[in-house]
Amino acid sequence: MHIIILGPGCPNCKKVEALTKEAVAELNLEDVTFQKVTDMAEIMQYPILRTPGLVINGKVVCSGRIPTKAEIKNWLTVALSE
Repeated sequence: MHIIILGPGCPNCKKVEALTKEAVAELNLEDVTFQKVTDMAEIMQYPILRTPGLVINGKVVCSGRIPTKAEIKNWLTVALSE
């Protein structure tokens, strides 16, 4: 599983990253890679209007807000079944 955090490195982006890592740990997921994209030109390649953004396996699942850990766990579970 490949997870990308989109954002310039602001506190909200760091919170999304921390929550996502907690969710991954709580679900005992293995073979997960994390990538942070802070370059605005790269971020603009994704269909988001505001950061932070969360991408799981190439699919934007959230942007412009901090999701709950429960939401992140749900997205991770769905990504596993796809």
